[in-house]
Amino acid sequence: MAAPNIVDVATITGKTAVLAATTTATAIVTNSAASGKVFKINALVIANIDGTNAADITVDLYRSSTSYPLVNTIAVPADATLLAITKEMSLYLEEGDVIRCLASANSDLMAVCSYEEIS
Repeated sequence: MAAPNIVDVATITGKTAVLAATTTATAIVTNSAASGKVFKINALVIANIDGTNAADITVDLYRSSTSYPLVNTIAVPADATLLAITKEMSLYLEEGDVIRCLASANSDLMAVCSYEEIS
């Protein structure tokens, strides 16, 4: 796993990933181990589409078989959104890093992640 040098950037590609969060930690963005790229995570929005019940969300950075919580068991009220990552606290995914989401209820929480793929 390397941290690619981003001084001489060749390309920056804007991307958006979506996920229906489940009770199993699931990747929303994965930077493969030999990609030669770095991903800049700009925003992660969690929306509760259940009109009645709140649901909890956990978001982590998964690196080298270790989970580093970014948002830990935060309740998202019914019909509400949570800004889990914003541009003010953006982060970089090095090669081999993964952003994962875990919900307390299957398919009540939808995640949308905006990021840049830099090479």
